Parts: sequence; C-alpha cells; structure tokens
Amino acid sequence: MAGRFAPTPSGRMHLGNAFAMLAAWLSARSRHESIYLRIEDIDTPRVIPGADRMIMDDLTWLGLDWDGEPVYQSARQAVYDAVFERLRSLDGGALLYPCFCSRAEIRAASAPQEGDGFLVYPGTCRRLRDEDPDEVERRLADGRRHSWRLAVPGAQEPGAFVAFDDLVYGAQSFNVGRELGDVILRRSDGLYAYQFVVTVDDLLMGVSDVVRGRDLLRSTALQIWLRGQMLRTGLGSHNLPAADPQYAHVPLLDNAAGVRLAKRERSLDLGRLREAGVRPDQVIGYCAWHMGLCEGVLERPEAMSAQQALNLFSWRKVRRHAGDVVVPGNIVEVLRAL
Repeated sequence: MAGRFAPTPSGRMHLGNAFAMLAAWLSARSRHESIYLRIEDIDTPRVIPGADRMIMDDLTWLGLDWDGEPVYQSARQAVYDAVFERLRSLDGGALLYPCFCSRAEIRAASAPQEGDGFLVYPGTCRRLRDEDPDEVERRLADGRRHSWRLAVPGAQEPGAFVAFDDLVYGAQSFNVGRELGDVILRRSDGLYAYQFVVTVDDLLMGVSDVVRGRDLLRSTALQIWLRGQMLRTGLGSHNLPAADPQYAHVPLLDNAAGVRLAKRERSLDLGRLREAGVRPDQVIGYCAWHMGLCEGVLERPEAMSAQQALNLFSWRKVRRHAGDVVVPGNIVEVLRAL
C-alpha cells in the first residue's frame, strides 16, 4: 500500500502544487503507508534542468518526506517499451493503431472540450485502419510520421462507461468513448504520453492511493480503463495490486483573477515565497485551513507543521471544503501574518 508524489520538473512548485502535495502526504501517512517520489520527466522538451532538485528541496522544506530513492520516468524507457508492446499484441493488434493526423487536422475535426485540456479525437485514422488497412501499411512502409492511439470503446459500446468513487467529489462516471476518445499513447516524436506512463508506473510501483488536483478527474476514468487493459496482458500478475487505487481529487488554487495557478506565475512559486520570508509552517497552515482540516479547532488560519496537520487530517473534512481556493494578490502578507 503506497501513495505517491508525482511532480513534473517543468518549473518551481507553486502554492497549488504544495496544496496537492500536502494532501497526498497526509493521506498516505494517515494510513501509515509509504509514499514514493516519482519525477515525471518523460516529456523531456518541457523539463527545466535542476527543477527536480528544487522540487525535492521544497518538499523537504515543507516537512514532506518520502520513502526510498526518487524514481525518474526518463530512466524507465525500457519498461514503457515492454508494456507498449504487450498492448500492441493484445486482441490481435486491435487495441492500438497508428495515427497520421496533424494537430491542426484534429483540431479542425474535433468538438471543443472545456476544462481539462482534452481534445476528443474524431477517429479519422481508426476508420482508415478498419476500412483500408492496406493504405495504413503503405503509409508505414513509406515512413510517414505517426503517433499511436488507444482504441477505446465507442460511446454506445459495452464497457464505455467507467465509474469510480472519489474521496472528495463522490461518485463519478465517464463515457470514455464520448468524453475522452482515442488518446495518444506514443507521440510522433517517439515520446510516451502522460496517460500511458502514469498508468504503467502506478500499477508497477504498487500505488494504491492517488491524490491530485480535481482537473485530473476525467483522466482517472481513462487511466482506470487503460489499467484494465494492462492487467489483461498479465502485467499485474506478480504480487501487484489488481484492484484500482483509491482516488482523491483535491480543489485547485486560483489566482485573484480566478485562473488556476500555473508555474509560469513566478510570484506564487515556493522559491519566491521563501525569498520573501515566508516560513514552511505558514504555507502548511494556510493549506490545511483551506482543506478544512481546522474545522471546529481554529477560527482562522494558523501556522502549523506537517505533523500537526496530520493530527487534524480526515477526508471527511476535505469533502466539506471541496470548492476551489482563490489566492489573494497579497498572499505574501497573508502568509507572513500567520
């Protein structure tokens, strides 16, 4: 049984990242579980040199420890290659197919999706595979640039709905055919996609406790479905948990304009906050208050350690405070006043 930190080293962690990391740590430690640190650096063009060390330094500064050595996705290429080939051979090769579409072509043919960045693929190359497999072979033989997509059930097909219970947002159900579509597993540049590597790693690392931002709720449905396909290949047969992890998606932190915090907003990253004299117990106290952990205990946010927050933690409290948090423009002054 284990939780995980899964930061992307594309910049310094901001206050919203700290909020989610604290929730993940509290969840694992409240169950006396291990928690792993996985550096999600598979998308190498986005990686900022040294960001992994800054992440580890900020976690240590906050008092959020982890078990074992950090795991780097960039060092696991052979693992991903092996799982990818297992999936390619499943059902006579029907589960994956090559896609020759450009991003512009997909945008032009897709219905817009709001909220979490999904662009549902219209199925152009899936139809090509089914209707003209010889043309697909010709394009591959000609060396046409292509990605590889996952063929999920159609919206009206059996197995299209994936349901799970989220510890914060309750019962969830998504139609993977209609709401997610045939996502890319391996990009045309040869890099594996986020949805694929996260699912592989959570399964093979024995992760049973997934805590992250609510913007990934829809991704969870896809990852559960993809995990099921991996289990069909026998991937989970070596004393690994076959059951789906327990999921908890926590509220997001927005800036004063109501826009989700991003790493490009340097004024809210932990490095800037630390330079401004903010202490780790002030960050923890602010996050714990907005998770609802101080309910019935404190009348206002107060500085506290991660261990003190752990003594107050329960998902029941977090459920009652599931709205997104708006971070005020004077957050440095707010934190330093705790």
